Amino acid sequence: MPHDEINYAHWHEITSTDKKAGKGSFATPPMPYDKFMEEEGIPVHRDIGVHRVQDLPMKPWKRLGGRGSFIQLFGTEGLWGSYVVEVPGGGTLNTEKHLYEEQYLVVEGRGTTEIWQDGGKKQVFEWQKGSMFAIPLNTNHRIINAASSPAILLAGTSAPNAINLYGNVDFIFNNSYVFKDRYDGADDYFKPRDDLAPDPVRGLAMRKTNIIPDIMACELPLDNRRSPGYRRIEPHMAGNRFYLWIGQHETGRYSKAHYHGSAAVLICVKGKGYTYTWPKELGPTPWKDGKADQVRRQDYEPVGMVSAAPMSGDWFHQHFGISKEALRLTAWFGPNNARGRKPGLPGVKQLDAGAIDMRAGGSAIPYDMEDPYLRKEYEEALKANGAVSRMEPELYDPNNEKTRAWGGADF
Repeated sequence: MPHDEINYAHWHEITSTDKKAGKGSFATPPMPYDKFMEEEGIPVHRDIGVHRVQDLPMKPWKRLGGRGSFIQLFGTEGLWGSYVVEVPGGGTLNTEKHLYEEQYLVVEGRGTTEIWQDGGKKQVFEWQKGSMFAIPLNTNHRIINAASSPAILLAGTSAPNAINLYGNVDFIFNNSYVFKDRYDGADDYFKPRDDLAPDPVRGLAMRKTNIIPDIMACELPLDNRRSPGYRRIEPHMAGNRFYLWIGQHETGRYSKAHYHGSAAVLICVKGKGYTYTWPKELGPTPWKDGKADQVRRQDYEPVGMVSAAPMSGDWFHQHFGISKEALRLTAWFGPNNARGRKPGLPGVKQLDAGAIDMRAGGSAIPYDMEDPYLRKEYEEALKANGAVSRMEPELYDPNNEKTRAWGGADF
């Protein structure tokens, strides 16, 4: 009988119509990926962001080698995962293979990566500080440090998606299936490609390449969707569903605030600055309306991170570069979590809401509608860092024809 079995929780049906079944309130249980991180024996950083990932506490990582720390920023739980790993000088990480997507950004150092299928030849490519590359799905790979000083790499993965779905790490790390559509072993697979094409969903600039030698210096085409003079590309790497982009705000200019759901994490790769994020329900002016205690701020410099929407639901977020050099960011969303790429009924029309002002039906706050506190603080921060604002007065004029056209829905 169930009452006689050890560790068996027996359920009792309610006996009255004036009561409800269940607890009513309860704590969120750990998912398989949460348990996996804990069992790996390295720190787990959970917060809205981190000023610099290279300053996170790291511990020896038996499975992967080197030292590491997981990063699970608020709002990314179950959507995608991240970690930072240190490769000892002249050393290597352990060979691994896994049934989830993975991409790396080199924070410090230089070295090589080996890629191969079981029984196939090894392919080797080089990387340096600022390089970004993707690991083809379920391929053997090994990271090698070519210098005498430690190398530090930041990784983004779809491990939470895979581990939470299957709940079996042996299946994830010891699966023999070969994804020939993801990796064919061609000699030029990791040859950088500079040509641009429109992405098939939103028509934005896309670069199909499996490695970018230096995302801090690579060319970015004019985009204008976030701020005047804003530049942006979308790398499409290793056939991954893991969505990302690289963007840059001009010195002395900042982005418009806009909102969307959780998943996006901004990573600073050049310059320094800060991000404000707050619940959409607070409206455009939380400082003016006495709700500033619900606003979150994250300061960063290379390589710092911030979750754009750190809690469930839509959150406004706004990015400010305050150094003499332009603020360059890369945004990581995980698999199929970018606006315009989420699953849905095929053919339904979507709006590039973050690029369109609220008065024109989008989700971006026009500069003239934003809280005046932001502009004042930004100008003070620029001055403290020896930089000058380039936010022209007409950007705050709702009647300026050029400004209204820039914030409208016509592309």
